[in-house]
Amino acid sequence: MQKKKYLENFGELKKIKENKNIIIAIGGCMMQEEHITDKLKKSYSFVDIIFGTHTLHKVPEDIYKTITKKEKIKDIIDIDGEIYEGLPVKRSNNKQASVTIMYGCNNFCSYCIVPYVRGRERSRKPEDILKEIKELAKEGFKEITLLGQNVNSYNGGNNYKFSNLLKDVEKIEGIEIIRFISPHPKDFTDDVIEVIKSSKKISRLLHVPLQAGSTNVLKAMNRKYTKEQYLNLIDRIKKEIPDVVFSTDIIVGFPGETEEDFEETLDVVKKVNFEQVFMFIYSRRVGTVADRMENQIPEGIKHERFERLKALFEENIEKNNQKYVGTVQKILVRI
Repeated sequence: MQKKKYLENFGELKKIKENKNIIIAIGGCMMQEEHITDKLKKSYSFVDIIFGTHTLHKVPEDIYKTITKKEKIKDIIDIDGEIYEGLPVKRSNNKQASVTIMYGCNNFCSYCIVPYVRGRERSRKPEDILKEIKELAKEGFKEITLLGQNVNSYNGGNNYKFSNLLKDVEKIEGIEIIRFISPHPKDFTDDVIEVIKSSKKISRLLHVPLQAGSTNVLKAMNRKYTKEQYLNLIDRIKKEIPDVVFSTDIIVGFPGETEEDFEETLDVVKKVNFEQVFMFIYSRRVGTVADRMENQIPEGIKHERFERLKALFEENIEKNNQKYVGTVQKILVRI
């Protein structure tokens, strides 16, 4: 949801608050942006509690203060906050669970606000992650997705890397499927590829974000790899894991993207033949480097390119599906 639309929808709660005398709290990474909290104070003064990504554990305390002292609370702290373990999690089902292994990001992609609002990379301790997954396995969960803004740069200390974590999760009885998102192509190392190759549990659908197929655009995005390096990584993985398939993220209409640049993106889509493509039209985000770039792409061109990318991907869907005809596949059924 776009930021403007989010705030507009939020304003509809004013009448509900007046009629039912409820407490209204708003939180998340957007609240770490000063211009957003200033906007809330000015235009949405009926908000009772504003909290950031690092103060979620204090929400019950903030609610209590609001009830007992009738105070308005702004609970925002430095973006490089501590990691708090043991917070309750509500799962959407009893078979699949996501487990965060790290917070923040060090990459500073020019279109992304995350490093500014969530801070630098901070990895959870391996023992805390494994304890959480073991408890999930006892509860009957079968599929685990390891989460991180740049999941494969996980650092558990004492030379304990992402590949080590994958090996240890593999050993947990009851867990049958392991996934992870989102890795960064520049950090997709050989030891991780080797663990996936030897694993019986790690999904053969790997998410490897591309973002753009043009080396010029990738440089403007500060992605730290070229088109050729991305394709070489894909070839390396395919060579070691023949049954692998890929999903990816692609941003269309990044500032300065020429028709030739966009054709490079289409070329990568053709060569890799992605199983899934998550497509996004570039949207400006206040506070990012890309938002200050002068060569913004007109909306009409963005949408036209998006439709061309979508059409190309859809051409490949039937062909991709054909390879599964006559095969036996393992699926997870939620009841």
